[in-house]
Amino acid sequence: MAFYIDVIISLPLEKLFTYKVSSNESALLKPGMRVAVPFGKQKLYTGVVHSIHQNAPKAYEAKEIDQIIDESPTVAPTQLAHWFWLSEYYMCTIGEVMKAALPSAFLLESETVITKSGTFTADETTLNDGEWLVFEALSHQPVLKVHDVMGIVNRKNVLPLLKKLLEKGFIHIKEEVVERYRPKMVTYVKLQPEYTSEETLKQLLDELQRAPKQREVLMHLFMLEASLKRPIKQKELEEKSGATPTTINVLAEKGILQKYTQQIDRVGAYNKETEPVKTLTHSQQEALDAIKEGFAHQMVMLLHGVTSSGKTEVYATLIEKYIEKGKQVLFLLPEIALTTQLISRLQNYFGHKVSVYHSKYSTNERVEVYNNVLSGAAKAQVIIGARSALLLPFINLGLVVVDEEHEPSYKQFDPAPRYHARDAAIVLAKMHNAKVLLGSATPSLESYYNAKSGKYGLINLHNRYGKALLPEVELVDLKEKNRKKLMKGHFSDRLLEEIEIAIQKKEQIILFQNRRGYAPIVECLSCGHSPQCPNCDVSLTLHQQKQQLRCHYCGYNTPVKPTCMACGNASLDTKGFGTEQVEEELHKLFEGVSVARMDSDATIGKHGYEKIIDSFESGEVSVLVGTQMLTKGLDFKNVSLVGVMNADTLLNIPDFRSHERAFQLVQQVSGRAGRAEKRGKVIVQTYNPYHQILQQASLNKYQEMYLEQLEQRRIYKYPPYYRLIKITFKNKDFNKVNEAALWFQKALSIQFNALSDVEILGPEFPPVARIKNQYLKNILVKVPVNIQVQEVKLLLKKIGNSFNTIANYRSVKCIFNVDNY
Repeated sequence: MAFYIDVIISLPLEKLFTYKVSSNESALLKPGMRVAVPFGKQKLYTGVVHSIHQNAPKAYEAKEIDQIIDESPTVAPTQLAHWFWLSEYYMCTIGEVMKAALPSAFLLESETVITKSGTFTADETTLNDGEWLVFEALSHQPVLKVHDVMGIVNRKNVLPLLKKLLEKGFIHIKEEVVERYRPKMVTYVKLQPEYTSEETLKQLLDELQRAPKQREVLMHLFMLEASLKRPIKQKELEEKSGATPTTINVLAEKGILQKYTQQIDRVGAYNKETEPVKTLTHSQQEALDAIKEGFAHQMVMLLHGVTSSGKTEVYATLIEKYIEKGKQVLFLLPEIALTTQLISRLQNYFGHKVSVYHSKYSTNERVEVYNNVLSGAAKAQVIIGARSALLLPFINLGLVVVDEEHEPSYKQFDPAPRYHARDAAIVLAKMHNAKVLLGSATPSLESYYNAKSGKYGLINLHNRYGKALLPEVELVDLKEKNRKKLMKGHFSDRLLEEIEIAIQKKEQIILFQNRRGYAPIVECLSCGHSPQCPNCDVSLTLHQQKQQLRCHYCGYNTPVKPTCMACGNASLDTKGFGTEQVEEELHKLFEGVSVARMDSDATIGKHGYEKIIDSFESGEVSVLVGTQMLTKGLDFKNVSLVGVMNADTLLNIPDFRSHERAFQLVQQVSGRAGRAEKRGKVIVQTYNPYHQILQQASLNKYQEMYLEQLEQRRIYKYPPYYRLIKITFKNKDFNKVNEAALWFQKALSIQFNALSDVEILGPEFPPVARIKNQYLKNILVKVPVNIQVQEVKLLLKKIGNSFNTIANYRSVKCIFNVDNY
């Protein structure tokens, strides 16, 4: 009887693929195990086993698998079910979900291996120069890889050359699966057992009188063992004794020292003593009791707590209860920058049980955290991470905490799967029968609506921790200040006055400007020309420190020229300002005051965020300038003043959520001020101080903002009353994108005739209509909540399949983005 397996392959293909296995292999295999399978003419890919059965495929003859990679499943059963939900709900392929979920080291790829043939069918004189170089190299080493051949012949396209060598019978070519994860091995040293007694040791030291370097190594080994009371690494011994590896090798050869290697985790363990979770205040304890009570009959609870109300302590106390039950806890954060502070706080409470998972970790580090979660290891009982941590293989998940749940960073925009981590986390928790706690000072309208309508439980935490008061918010009219000539650069006299006071009192200041770089536009005053990105429809942003003009969409950059690129005049000026310019102005206005900048340009590298946050926390830096990563839950005790440089840039974004997000950003950045006993101050600079949203944010009127925005959403048909699906068309050809989008829109109109309540907007070009030389055009489908969204998705997929069969539009990429906000 023949056995077959259905396999998921990490390619953007809709269906599973069936492969043939022997009866012995079928007995070994389980769903979730990885196998290497041939796909296409010669390539080998990693596949994940979905099911084992005896039904042969009808459309094609099943190939045999190449090899079984795992001894036990790498993908947990619930994780596999979650993959299929992500694929179905967010309208992407299961292969794309697999690629996002597994660390890249698990997605083994085949490498083409070239070996010398034993028999020759032609004379060596028939080889040209390039072929001869490859043949000669194979005479000296038995195996070559494709990149080796590229180096030998000094060119990139070597496939025609290899093809000719293959036809002439000089080489064999085969595919070999390469494992990319390398465990970290550490070499330790210890004294051989026969020298552990006092007598033999004394004798040994006497014998080494003539070898002072070797004797010194031994003396340092005894000292390290006595002080550290743990195995000693060879590198530690070399550093302390000043010895070379040769000296230690000689001692090992003499049989005095014993060397041995051990595999260790790259993710370091927490070695300090843990401390108990802080005693909660009366209001925190009330909130915690209400959450526990709510979890008895609700799966999801929303904790609406003002900034600095001590939500983290509530989370920590709740996490402690689930750890005691032996459950895994997932703590999601919107920004990697936030993990820096939170890790140290949670590690103080839970020590080595805390693991971190995010994109700044190396591939090997991510593999180790992944394996620890899969095995249910104690060191990975609490996982802190950004949205990708959601895709880990939890086997015993008890609680999911989504901090700052309103943050747009939880939405993955590119590549697929374009999931929202908060929503996907709720589904994952449901699959594990776990609980979800959403927390925010400014909840998203959708979550607050769900809480108000009874879908989620709602807990309010109105008081700040300790005796801290909410900051005093002052709106400064920039129009008036400019008219009265009270501006210095981009600083109003009020903001400068408050900065001066804070510096004199040795307090710290945060300044928020939601643009990085020096200036978004460089303009010639003679001809009006401003440098544009050759690949995107945007102006190049000036980055003064690197003397570059840079595109924030595709990364294109060019050196700054002293004259206009169009007319050659030197009359260049900048429009707008970014964090770099704010930092430069501060240095000029307050000489000797230490200023740091925190944006994606300044936080390159794994520990970029950590260094800046640590230096600000320790008081080395007085003023911190940054973009919106500053607004997300960071806790600095000595910050008394927060300045919003220009609030209008938040309000004038062409997005239905711009007012809600402006409110959230102003409230969140204000929350960084006055987190200790002293009341903080917030200065918001704006050209429109009477704008309804800024007035509501300055007076902390969340409820008023919520009701007003909800009514707007109802009138204009937006969430939570309607579901949104955005369809984007991408191609290098402007006319092709236009035609394709128009064809799709007509097909939608015909198909949705029966569903009259479904609204179709577009096709329209977005504000930036060309990115990376690809033109974009969007169609927005609005689905009322009383219509099954699954029905709409099936119709969209049906139209999408028809669209892909049209030869003229095959090169146009059609992307579905469900809940695109």
